Amino acid sequence: MDRYQEAFGKFEAPGSLEQISEKVNKLLEKEEKNSFTADNLKLLYSSLDLTSLSAMDTRDHIWKLVDRVNDFEGSNPDIPNVAAICVYPVFVATVKQALTAQDVKIACVSGSFPSSQTFPEVKIAETALAINDGAEEIDIVLNLGMLQEENYQELTEEIQETKAVAQEATLKVILETGALQSPELIQKAAILAIYSGADFIKTSTGKEFPGATPEAVYTMAQVIKQYHTLTGKKIGLKVSGGVRTAEDAVKYMTIVKSILGEEWLTNELFRIGASQLADDLLKRLGE
Repeated sequence: MDRYQEAFGKFEAPGSLEQISEKVNKLLEKEEKNSFTADNLKLLYSSLDLTSLSAMDTRDHIWKLVDRVNDFEGSNPDIPNVAAICVYPVFVATVKQALTAQDVKIACVSGSFPSSQTFPEVKIAETALAINDGAEEIDIVLNLGMLQEENYQELTEEIQETKAVAQEATLKVILETGALQSPELIQKAAILAIYSGADFIKTSTGKEFPGATPEAVYTMAQVIKQYHTLTGKKIGLKVSGGVRTAEDAVKYMTIVKSILGEEWLTNELFRIGASQLADDLLKRLGE
């Protein structure tokens, strides 16, 4: 237990939700209006994990989703393609078969998404099967039950084992910030995920609990900033859950830029997971 408390102790206390809300509002009042530019909308489009995670997904539906990405390539040379296509593990092979667009990653959720409530062996097996089918990025959910019980050892071991089986694939760990709510818990979850091998920390599943909030993203970005100061390592941040409009996306991008700097505004370090946002971004760019 001491080593976890030692890790937590390296980070400044996040402050209350009210304090963070005040900081976020001031930040957005100052920067958000000037951030709504065509170049930033293009950057946001190129940072998208275009996502389909419905119980009604079919192979045909996923194939058509991939075709949208394929057809977009080269249609507007000024707008880079999306960063990744994110699906359930059973559709990874379909995406790999259908995808012809260059530099678009194959991502999938794994580890008993969205609950993370199953045997660790099942989580590892699911991830291994997804990697074998061609997944290049893996999104898993941090075990909230273990976090609540302060069972940090098993929680971190699960993430470490998943990272090991994912090998070179990018590992994104979902904190489910809408369930955690308090800045203190969000900070602890972020620290545990990062020290366990996460390449990205991600806000939400977009399923059972509320999605991303500016306060949660602010808190996560502060952890990433302090971790970078401590270690020199850069961790990515993915915003997901309820991000549907260009205004939403610009708001989150502005927070990330203000705290982490322009060097984080690349799809190697910043992502947005969404299903509807792509159309709105293209519509705004067309206008």
